Amino acid sequence: MTSHDTPEADMLPGLRAAVDDARAKAAATRRRKAAAWEPAATDPVARVLVDIALAHLDRPFDYAVPVGMAQTAVPGARVKVRFAGQDVDGFVVERAGETDHTGALQPLRRVVSPEPVLAPEIAELSETLARTYAGARSDVLRLAVPPRHAATEKVPSEAAPALPAATAPRAWSDVEHAAPFLRRLAAGESPRAVWSAAPGDDWPAMVAEAVAATYAAGRGALVCVPDRRDVTRVDAALRALLGEGHHVSLTADGGPAARYRDFLAVSRGARRIVVGTRSAAFAPVHDLGLVVLWDDGDDLHAEPRAPYPHTREVLVTRAEQQSTAALLGGFARTPEAQQLLATGWARELTTPREVLRRRVRVEAVPAEDRAVGTRIPRTAYDAIRSGLTSGPVLVQTPRAGYAASLACDTCRTPARCSVCSGPLALAGPAAPPHCRWCGHVEQAWACPTCGGRGLRAPVRGEARTAEELGRTFPGTTVRSSSGERVLDTVPAAAHIVVATVGAEPVADGGYAAVVVLDTWLSLARDDMRAAEEALRRWLNAAALARPGGHVVAVGDPAHPALQALVRWDPAGYARREADERAQAHLPPAARLATVTGDLGALDDVLHLLDVPEGAEVLGPVAVGDEHRVLLRVPWTQGPALSAALGDLQRVRSARKLDPVRIQVDPLTI
Repeated sequence: MTSHDTPEADMLPGLRAAVDDARAKAAATRRRKAAAWEPAATDPVARVLVDIALAHLDRPFDYAVPVGMAQTAVPGARVKVRFAGQDVDGFVVERAGETDHTGALQPLRRVVSPEPVLAPEIAELSETLARTYAGARSDVLRLAVPPRHAATEKVPSEAAPALPAATAPRAWSDVEHAAPFLRRLAAGESPRAVWSAAPGDDWPAMVAEAVAATYAAGRGALVCVPDRRDVTRVDAALRALLGEGHHVSLTADGGPAARYRDFLAVSRGARRIVVGTRSAAFAPVHDLGLVVLWDDGDDLHAEPRAPYPHTREVLVTRAEQQSTAALLGGFARTPEAQQLLATGWARELTTPREVLRRRVRVEAVPAEDRAVGTRIPRTAYDAIRSGLTSGPVLVQTPRAGYAASLACDTCRTPARCSVCSGPLALAGPAAPPHCRWCGHVEQAWACPTCGGRGLRAPVRGEARTAEELGRTFPGTTVRSSSGERVLDTVPAAAHIVVATVGAEPVADGGYAAVVVLDTWLSLARDDMRAAEEALRRWLNAAALARPGGHVVAVGDPAHPALQALVRWDPAGYARREADERAQAHLPPAARLATVTGDLGALDDVLHLLDVPEGAEVLGPVAVGDEHRVLLRVPWTQGPALSAALGDLQRVRSARKLDPVRIQVDPLTI
């Protein structure tokens, strides 16, 4: 046996092949790494919005695009970048051929997803809103782009079916100037209108017809409504008019995967009609031609997260930036919507007075007229009894529960807890009074003022109201809708529905009668918008009456808000409110901003803030555990105030001063 015939010799070729293979893999790895650091040949610079809510760093930063990411780091894609020594998320907003940065650019760490989820128009919108609300673009983008769901991203979005044959609009027949508005939509133009809906209007069907006219012209549409129940109604109207597969509903009810799937369908252009709540205002609809906002006075349209944009401001800004049509509708009208009319930004769509008179009969009766029981005036009692002969009756009450507050039956002193002095309440007819603050049960309460042991309920909730009506109308079914037991619809049978504000179900065919109780309680709120909000609540309830229905509001008939309800004149009331607020230097005639924090932080604010000419600085005043400063300027100086607050935030962020909360145009003060 020769030396090369040994087993070791037989293994040498295999070892050599393994070594050569390892060397080849190592060389390939080195080549890949070298390529990763080599800049792309075309547009090697990516401008990235980094997800860091620091005001002085709220701008795009330039990064180098490696060759390996040249095809995936597209504008709108999610990326990881190195920032301040750590990996952070960001969006590519632009690819460029050069940079103003004088040093060497850091490369992108990786492309999280090549899916372009941030559309250019939404990136521009985020910049405008951040400037208006003195906030950070990263905070706006958190509202605009939902979290990624990787598995959903891999599934392609199905194309929409063929457009159905166009049908002539029918639901708008009683609205003045509606026909030319819809014709302009169908012609691809961009009219803008503020629409006062009338009682008995099928507003979801009317919105669907406006959307269909826009869609037939080859453009997309975006509809924002206050809550899920409204989304369901508009969704059903769109499905009935256009069929399946033409629109998506953007809500959180279906979970993150379903929401991201629907968002991608819009982002990819597979769906060009969107209906949803306030976050849907940022939907990247392709070829957007119409934005619709229903009931802009509802506080659900006010975003509770920084920088606190209102849906109305978002959609109005989109309409201006993207040159789209706009439709702001509702049974009530806000002073802000009235201002859009006064400035000529929009035109008015209303129902003639003679049609309103045929639709509904509204009257206000004083609460002192208590001919039946202790709460229901004779006129309201007669309306309920008459309504039950032909259909359901709605009774709106402003409070949920049984007895939300209690007082001594003898001297009317408010009943307080013996442990913490909190307000006492009743959960039911057989339950003892309990404290709403600490939960203590008062088994043997006695009035500290007069020694009396009797309790009365000056404010009764929906459960107590339903109990009283059940006794007043024996043999009649009484249903409640409030809190976690909200009814969406009720049948046309003769029964009474007691509902809290916003929880009123829709009746098949409408209600035969609507009774609004305790109007004084809605008007007694300590808020600038108390009367405006009260009228909105009453109009929304009264609008559920069927044509020819009867509406009775229990309260002071001389109050301007109740007078507006009786006349069904939300436009006149909005004009009056706008004029009075202009005289008092309140929105929308003025721009307000609040700055909230501790006293030391507010002192820094007052020293650093360069207030615009004509600005008023009010405060600081205590608000709970914090203090607040109110800034007020004329409306024309609003952009200057926002710019000054933005500069303030950048200075404070750079100096790492104590944080403050800034709200521009807060809904309440």
